[in-house]
Amino acid sequence: MNPSIARVTHRITQRSQATRQAWLASVQSQRGSGPSQRAGMGCANMAHTFAALPANDKLQVREARAPHVGIVSAYNDMLSAHQPYEHYPEAIKAAARTLGATAQVAGGVPAMCDGITQGAAGMELSLFSRDVIALSTAVALSHNVFDAALFLGVCDKIVPGLLMGALQFAHLPGVFVPAGPMTSGLSNDRKAQVRQQYAQGLVDREALLEAESQAYHGAGTCTFYGTANSNQMLLEIMGLQLPGSSFVNPGTPLRKALTAEAVRCAVAGVGLDRAAPLALADIVDEKAIVNGIVGLLATGGSTNHTLHLVAIARSAGILIDWDDFAELSHAVPLLARIYPNGAADVNHFHAAGGMGFLMRELLDAGLLHADVNTILGPGLQRFTQEPWLNDGQLAWRAAPASSGDLAVLRPAGDPFSTDGGLRLLQGNLGRSVVKVSAVKPAHRVVRAPAVVVADQQELLALYQQGRLQRDFIAVVRYQGPQANGMPELHKLMPPLGALQDQGFQVALVTDGRLSGASGKVPSAIHLSPEALGGGPIARVMEGDWITLDCEQGILQLEVDDATLAARCPIVPDLSAHAQGTGRELFGLFRRHAATAEAGASPLLA
Repeated sequence: MNPSIARVTHRITQRSQATRQAWLASVQSQRGSGPSQRAGMGCANMAHTFAALPANDKLQVREARAPHVGIVSAYNDMLSAHQPYEHYPEAIKAAARTLGATAQVAGGVPAMCDGITQGAAGMELSLFSRDVIALSTAVALSHNVFDAALFLGVCDKIVPGLLMGALQFAHLPGVFVPAGPMTSGLSNDRKAQVRQQYAQGLVDREALLEAESQAYHGAGTCTFYGTANSNQMLLEIMGLQLPGSSFVNPGTPLRKALTAEAVRCAVAGVGLDRAAPLALADIVDEKAIVNGIVGLLATGGSTNHTLHLVAIARSAGILIDWDDFAELSHAVPLLARIYPNGAADVNHFHAAGGMGFLMRELLDAGLLHADVNTILGPGLQRFTQEPWLNDGQLAWRAAPASSGDLAVLRPAGDPFSTDGGLRLLQGNLGRSVVKVSAVKPAHRVVRAPAVVVADQQELLALYQQGRLQRDFIAVVRYQGPQANGMPELHKLMPPLGALQDQGFQVALVTDGRLSGASGKVPSAIHLSPEALGGGPIARVMEGDWITLDCEQGILQLEVDDATLAARCPIVPDLSAHAQGTGRELFGLFRRHAATAEAGASPLLA
């Protein structure tokens, strides 16, 4: 085992001892003593449970003859990634019957699309939708009638929310069921190029819409390596969904076979006597969380997981922080280049060897804990295999011995970079994270005067007015979870990228978030404490010089301590962010949100 991996894992375990034990005790208190979760239910309660089931299913549930599986689905047909889930419940129920089990849809959870709400008011609900999903998952499973659960979700906040909710029912076996990415369309590089051209006024809206439509063209996950596809990697490397299942396209025979196999795993997890199920609590532990961080770093995954994975871990009583991410990043090499860290999309990554190749390389290099539980049982070696159809039947074979494309996926001995590209920045402005895996070395150190705004639209207006044709560091504040729900600021990337291409030294400092697909502009994000929480970012003034040094891990406002302390925080009117588009309903979430480094969750503050 790599010493850094072992050291960080030990530190997390020690730090989490009290909270983890309390969580495990809570899980143990929920474990049923009988052969079924339904043992001891009142007759009226039981009758409500199976009232609408087909006759044979009703009999099995009534007599508790076989496992009963709950389905929690994030289906809607507005999200391309979730549209394939429409007919999954029927397929799952049919697969369960072939195993002598039964299944019901326990409940649905909301699933919003960040791609639709980028730059709009709805994005201010996005982060907290994760917590709504966790709450909705808990409601779905609160009936306490299921022996196992299947979770259907893919995208940005949906998977973290489902897992946070599932971990409150971690006495049950649980399996995540992916839907897969859409087939490749317009290349991500070309899409980004057209976006920059539109920001510069070089192409019209019709050209931009045509490019976007060619990129996002069918059912399935968007093909760039943002938060949605980072979610899928994370679930697989943590052993929560089937090996090689993350990036199989929707609607294919292999995809259908994998869905049926997920049902078999859920039923098998209950066990023949159902006395000692392989529960989520047996899978999600400190080692699994560290494996998740390693996978994120090795693939150049979404910065959103410096929030989400923290919240997921806390939902299981495990305390991680950005120091853990930073130390692991120094030990974990970058083995994949997927847009925005390269030209390829996730279909190219999958074809080059995918998760099986990646996990074998990390295991052989001592960078993953192999001695963990998974939905397939003990050990991670099974996850170095890939699924295929042998005469129409699901089968497994070893992942390719070598990468099919060294421009996309490399062995651990010949990485793209010797580190994972995620850095912790510290200084008199606080603590933040920066993803440098897509930032060219020439742009990793920026010293420039501040351009200070309290809304991304202000910065976009300055760009449109031609007032940003110079070196500067954009300070976009009051974007934290307490201020306005911490929306992504992805709309800033095309103009900042265009200015960088013109030769200007530019960077971003914010207490907000960026899209998991943002890349080439150095961006100190998730700055904590946030402006509304008393962070020094509220005292930055126009023209102050700032040093953002990704190499040394420095974020420093070049103002002496006495002068900075004497300044009064500049607090704008935030009332417009508290109303409209449902934001009134989220005031409680904003007021009680934890800090970014603690996961930004009002449920765990």
